[in-house]
Amino acid sequence: MGVVGDYVAGLDGAVRGLFERYDALVRSLAPDLTEGMSYGMPALLYRGKGLFAARQTKSHLAVYPFSGEVLPALSAELGGFSTSQGAVQFSLEHPLPDELVRRIVDARMAEIDAQLNR
Repeated sequence: MGVVGDYVAGLDGAVRGLFERYDALVRSLAPDLTEGMSYGMPALLYRGKGLFAARQTKSHLAVYPFSGEVLPALSAELGGFSTSQGAVQFSLEHPLPDELVRRIVDARMAEIDAQLNR
């Protein structure tokens, strides 16, 4: 396992299951991902850049796409979730749907590709 796998393995049951599902989904979208750290968080990296992290805090769960552009661009789809420019918060009772995770990851991958292919 890598840093993401180790982090997820240390979580309790239902949160671990949700984050394992997100991890499998993200890896299916970009099979050449690596694990590492981005902004001090265990993260899946795409082309060496932070792509996706899921974290548990005392008060909520959150997903981080490591971009100030991705979540604002998807704001219409994020209704019902608390967001900042770089994170979307949710709960086990109201998790992010897989399709929304897919759209976040696709948007971030496109952003990274555009940055690196200039």
